[in-house]
Amino acid sequence: MNNPCQVEGFVNNTDRLQERVAGNYADLSVKLREAADFVVANEMDVAARSLRSISSASGVSPATLSRLARALGYETYEELREVCRKSVGGRTSSFSERAQRLKTTANSVDSMYELQATACISNISGLADSLDKHRLQNTVTALGDARSVVLFGAFGSTGIVEYMAYLANYFSTNWTLAGRMGASLGASLASLTPADVLLVITKRPYADRAVRATQAAQDIGAKTIVISDSHTCPAIKYATFPFIVPSDSPQFFSSYAATLALMESMIAMLVAQSGEGTSDRIREVERRNQDLGDFWVD
Repeated sequence: MNNPCQVEGFVNNTDRLQERVAGNYADLSVKLREAADFVVANEMDVAARSLRSISSASGVSPATLSRLARALGYETYEELREVCRKSVGGRTSSFSERAQRLKTTANSVDSMYELQATACISNISGLADSLDKHRLQNTVTALGDARSVVLFGAFGSTGIVEYMAYLANYFSTNWTLAGRMGASLGASLASLTPADVLLVITKRPYADRAVRATQAAQDIGAKTIVISDSHTCPAIKYATFPFIVPSDSPQFFSSYAATLALMESMIAMLVAQSGEGTSDRIREVERRNQDLGDFWVD
């Protein structure tokens, strides 16, 4: 079976370095993975320094760096370097802000909030700049056409997928949470067919069950959506529609601000592109909630 990343997710002519790396990462040799990891983590240095200098800093030979460029679909290393230049063009200050250590800079409520707010704004801005709109539209179309949509998130991603399910259940009856409240993840996967979609959110440290669930869904033939934070996420290679979302944070945990922005945009697009029946269902859900006295009334 072809890797769905290469069929519907990542495209060879993308200008986004991290996405090219993610789409090809599983097929790279150990040496080329080491080179790719260094380049992605040090785009600013790659953009500003010579090939020989990058080779010396990374311990990767110039020949290996050139092979990496070709493996990622660039004609030369200079073409890869130019992509890095464009990528870091407007992000110097945000990189330097995030490089500061939390304990030495965030010594007050104001500084803590400023650091966190700056990181969240930078993440959302970075997502907006890098988001493949064509892929987003195809993802939303797949969700709208699916017989059923199964959501899975572990660790810090658990509450995020629960929130997405809460929103979706206002207008749809075919979205379910896997592996929650006593439900078996295996049971949810056993019910998947090629007409279904599995959406997984996983951030470092990656949940083993998230990776295995995505692989199992791909094996079944279901479409898979993976929202993660790095090209190294092992679930990416099983994704039909992969999304690498900036999650930088001055805290000890990943930021989900940009992930929420992406997720809420998907929900909004689903509603906007649906038929009149969607509005009818939302009105009916609201009426039922009112009849049940679910919401506080002054």
